[in-house]
Amino acid sequence: QVQLVESGGGLVQAGGSLRLSCAPSGRTVSAYAMAWFRQGPGKEREFVAGVSRSGGNTDYADSVNGRFTISRDNAKNTLYLQMNSLKPEDTAIYYCAARMTYYGTTGVYRDRGSFDSWGQGTQVTVSS
Repeated sequence: QVQLVESGGGLVQAGGSLRLSCAPSGRTVSAYAMAWFRQGPGKEREFVAGVSRSGGNTDYADSVNGRFTISRDNAKNTLYLQMNSLKPEDTAIYYCAARMTYYGTTGVYRDRGSFDSWGQGTQVTVSS
């Protein structure tokens, strides 16, 4: 497991934008698949967006498709989530997840069990 550190959360008005970043603490080896999850008040943690190791393949939850963009810069070992047209229902703690170990398959993953490293989360609050 590797400790991931998220940044970029905050308070924004509906319709606004934020960009989240995530990088491993003290490690330079690139992760395999990475993803963003979120957990709203009183809700379970849910998949938001995922990206393959190369960055060439991405996947999005229906609720954010067309508004959010996931990307990664492997040279900087950093994962991003550009969030546009934010809605109050996007309010949540956003978590970065990484698959740091090769388990025999590669690709893009949606399930929490596919990731072995997590961040502590960053709060995103969207006001109406």
